[in-house]
Amino acid sequence: QVQLVESGGGLVQAGGSLRLSCAAFGSISSINTMGWYRQATGKQRDSVARITSGGTTYYADSVKGRFTISRDNAKNTVYLQMNSLKPEDTAVYYCNLRWATWDRSLKEYDYWGQGTQVTVSS
Repeated sequence: QVQLVESGGGLVQAGGSLRLSCAAFGSISSINTMGWYRQATGKQRDSVARITSGGTTYYADSVKGRFTISRDNAKNTVYLQMNSLKPEDTAVYYCNLRWATWDRSLKEYDYWGQGTQVTVSS
């Protein structure tokens, strides 16, 4: 079983910074993608940033230039440094870990953290 433990959310003023962390525990493929999603009240869950175990990154347009995703493969931990925060960044942020294997058929693994609240005041 895989467990994701998030930390680092909180309340910050607009223009401030926060750093989220997510550590994964359990039987995990060394080749995987870790990422952050967010869900504001009444809205769907959207991808914020993702990073592969090889270091390739993806960012949503709304956070490019402000957020930086990184990871420590030895610790199975992913980080999200959030700078220049805006009120519209307010949401519950979820950590995600996923990978796929092929053994006569494709099997996908997809795990989520419990979520951490980020609130940006104006």
